[in-house]
Order: sequence, then structure tokens, then C-alpha cells
Amino acid sequence: MDPEKYNRSVSMLCPTCGLDQFATREGSVDDALLVTCTSCGLEITKDDLVRANSENIDEQLNEVKEQLARDVEQELKKSLGDAFKGNKYIKIK
Repeated sequence: MDPEKYNRSVSMLCPTCGLDQFATREGSVDDALLVTCTSCGLEITKDDLVRANSENIDEQLNEVKEQLARDVEQELKKSLGDAFKGNKYIKIK
């Protein structure tokens, strides 16, 4: 399995106007990083922006989980099929 297949980039959207363009202040501490929406001017901390986008983040995470589960199932079936290939008593479906 290719781990790069499961990498996702989730765009953070402004909770006020819905656009995804933000400016950051230089020299801010990472935990309290203040970002400003370039469209509407809303100033919001990075943590609050992540909380405001939690539904979108959770949706992307669930998609990755589902894809990973399908891929693991396929990989397991293939591995078991290869391991018991030629055995007339064990059939893998």
C-alpha cells in the first residue's frame, strides 16, 4: 500500500465569508497564531479556525478511514489467497 494515497489537504474556510485565503502575522507564537481573512478581514486564531472547520476535517478523515479499510481488506484477501494458493481444502473468497 502506498501511504501517500491517504494524504489529504483540507482547506480552511472562513466562518464568516466562506473563502480560504488567509494572511498571517509574522513573529506570532504558533499555538496562538492569529490569521486574518483576506476577503472579509476577520481575525481568528488558528485553533478557532480549525474548530470552525471541524465538520469538513472530520468528513475528510472519515473518507480516508473508509478508503484505508477497503485497501486493507483487499490486501489481506490477496495475501491470504497467495498463502493458500493451490490448497484444495481452503478457499478464500
